[in-house]
Amino acid sequence: MMATIVTLGVADKVQAAETTYKIGTDLTFAPFEFQDSNGEYIGIDVDLLHQIAEDQGFEVDLRPLGFDSSIQGVQSDQLDGMIAGMSITDERKKTFDFSEPYFDSGIQMAVRNDNSDISDYEDLKGKTVAAKIGTESAAFLEENKDKYGYEVKNYEAADAMYNALTNDNVQAIFDDYPVLGYAVSNGQPFKLIGEPESGSSYGFAVKKGQNKELLDKFNKGLKEIKADGTYDKIVNKYISAGDEKPAPSGEMKKIEPKKDTYTIVSDSAFAPFEYQDSDGEYKGIDVDLLKRIAEMQGFNLDFKFIGFSAALQALESGQGDGMIAGMSITDERKQNYDFGDPYFESGIQLAVAKDNDDITSYEDLEGKTVGAKVGTESADFIKEHQEEYGYTVKNFDAADQLYDALKVGSIDAMMDDYPVIGYAIKQGQALKTPIERESGGEYGFAVKKGQNQELVEMFNEGLRELKRTGEYDQIVNTYIGEDGAASQENQVDESTIGGLLKNNYPALLEGLWKTIVLALVSFALALVLGVIFGLFRVSPVKGLRVLSSVYVDIIRGIPMMVLAFFIFFGLPGMTGIKIPDFMAGVITLTLNASAYIAEIVRGGINAVPIGQMEASRSLGLSYNKAMQKIVLPQAVKIMIPSFINQFVISLKDTTIISAIGVVELLQTGKIIVARTTQSSYVYLIIAIMYLILITLLTKLANRLDKKVN
Repeated sequence: MMATIVTLGVADKVQAAETTYKIGTDLTFAPFEFQDSNGEYIGIDVDLLHQIAEDQGFEVDLRPLGFDSSIQGVQSDQLDGMIAGMSITDERKKTFDFSEPYFDSGIQMAVRNDNSDISDYEDLKGKTVAAKIGTESAAFLEENKDKYGYEVKNYEAADAMYNALTNDNVQAIFDDYPVLGYAVSNGQPFKLIGEPESGSSYGFAVKKGQNKELLDKFNKGLKEIKADGTYDKIVNKYISAGDEKPAPSGEMKKIEPKKDTYTIVSDSAFAPFEYQDSDGEYKGIDVDLLKRIAEMQGFNLDFKFIGFSAALQALESGQGDGMIAGMSITDERKQNYDFGDPYFESGIQLAVAKDNDDITSYEDLEGKTVGAKVGTESADFIKEHQEEYGYTVKNFDAADQLYDALKVGSIDAMMDDYPVIGYAIKQGQALKTPIERESGGEYGFAVKKGQNQELVEMFNEGLRELKRTGEYDQIVNTYIGEDGAASQENQVDESTIGGLLKNNYPALLEGLWKTIVLALVSFALALVLGVIFGLFRVSPVKGLRVLSSVYVDIIRGIPMMVLAFFIFFGLPGMTGIKIPDFMAGVITLTLNASAYIAEIVRGGINAVPIGQMEASRSLGLSYNKAMQKIVLPQAVKIMIPSFINQFVISLKDTTIISAIGVVELLQTGKIIVARTTQSSYVYLIIAIMYLILITLLTKLANRLDKKVN
């Protein structure tokens, strides 16, 4: 009887759910299944499945579990079927029943768009051809290299292989033709040559002997959408051969933006690529290029100049749609970001003091000290050649430190990107470059991997048009002349304190005002929060004491910069809610100061003799009344100097908030240094401004303390 009930129950469930099928798929196998910028799964497999489901009248519960997990899900009856670019093989047929093949794969050759020398395999003689390690393409190349006389080069990843073709390190590549076609559709400057070599067919799969009705529906639906042309539309949406006719002369392919406004994050101080001019406006090669491309392609920009590291984290956490910041295209970065076409070929160069005639070659560096910025191509270069030329290496965190070290003689030579050195020379730095520059990396516009692909396409189309019309050269030459020197920024002599103040006092005053507002707002909120938790700390209720103690320990145990990074970058990544940099700064300073204020309140209350509370309670006053009328008035007098001291500390702590891009006084100074390269004078001015402000606050605190006591 029980067995009958269970059987009927299971039958009812199957019957009720038979119109909705759980289908497994891979996580990332573009162009067959991948996430778009909105987090939705799309691709050939996904679109075909949904179209067939609509045609055959069933629902799909898509489960992107990954290829291996989907196989296991079908075998364990947790999934009804799977579609994941799955090749139909005799071995797999022992475990799965397959549909009719829905895609015939194969391998194909691709060359650069501008390559007219290679039209078939015979033209590969003497050339270098690449493929990914362990693929059908690699096996095909090895098998035929003697026949066609080419050299083979293997790469571990597709992006490295594509980059090699773009840079002409190889003249042709082989890969699965749908993958190549997808790359072409997404802006890679390639074209496919010849017909694909026959390869395996992809099929929709169910567990062997099960879900026959689902397999029949898939086959019927596939036949229908092939007959009415829907199948071809879906495939052509993701795969391009790269041989479309180019736009007529003078025209550019317009890409449809998916947003009205794109948020672009960038560095705050990397002249001549992005920096603030004397009027407080951001300009530079990166800024001008992207603004012009946005104008041509018809989308709006919201620039956020927050520093290189902060920009990377903002892009990663979804607070930025794209990033342009003199960012070198590297294989490591390609794992996390998709890059547009390279827009600037950089290089690194050695610089010495202008009056140094002893160093004219790398051999002259023996016994000398050479500096570079940490994590740059320059740092890698001087480290690599240290033993060869016998010099000592010294690394610096920031450009201003590097240039100042050379100025004061703590290093004998330095290495940096050549346009940055050229800009510094034009701005009055007493430098010269005795050695020809070394070839360097390429700068690229970046988006988070798999997202905002239309933004990359718009950038690529606009960049090609700017180069075709010559406007690209005009923009670059505005900032960098033929000799590598940047154009003069203004006529005011900013090599003196007077000139710096005359040209930058509005920006300095604005930075000072933002520092004061940041400190006042955060301290006011911290005062309220801190007093509440401070009262909790001395409460007779144990739960409140524990809560307050945990809060204070957590906040005081986290370094403030880490807390700022978590609030600005971490929370948006976890919640999807974007937090403006100023608000993130206020929250960070509030939390940090409130923990210390809570301890000040606790200490102030405990400093009042305990007999005061005992006497109040013996006279019949309640705890709250005694605290309000007797203890707190005395404790406040004790706490006021500490409160003012904490406000001064909060004011100084605003400098830490510059790490997330808030342009307060210190960040303003960094931006001015980036443009003028006068770090000594600028930081002296900022130090004096802080000294005056804090001295005034200290005098005010002393006067208030005397008046209260």
